Amino acid sequence: MGHVIVAARPKMIDRELYRTIPIHDRRITLCGSTRFRDAFDFWNTHLTLAGNVVYSVALDAHGDVRDALPSESEKQLLDSVHLKKIMNSDCIFVLDVGGYIGSSTEREIEFAKANDRHVYYLSDLFPDRARRSA
Repeated sequence: MGHVIVAARPKMIDRELYRTIPIHDRRITLCGSTRFRDAFDFWNTHLTLAGNVVYSVALDAHGDVRDALPSESEKQLLDSVHLKKIMNSDCIFVLDVGGYIGSSTEREIEFAKANDRHVYYLSDLFPDRARRSA
């Protein structure tokens, strides 16, 4: 019988970290590749604990549950809804894990800038966290 190896997950609430987040009382949309789903979950939690309203992605297109992949029409709808979240936000928080910004995220950044939304980058605010994803 084989052994199950469970990878250690980072602690979900880092109280020292969320107390140092310089963004407060804002409506924030998280942007980035859903291949970094753990980063979305981590920063959603910590930005919320810093007193923000946080909008995130609805579906993980890069996860292990491949039967949950959206159809092309669903993807277009989800992209449209995500832009509406940006419009309803004061700013976006780009999860540029490992320096990665894909084409969809780049479009979201340009959309946010064109609509006078401030753009925060994980790599600017927390460079060590950007290198290790959360």
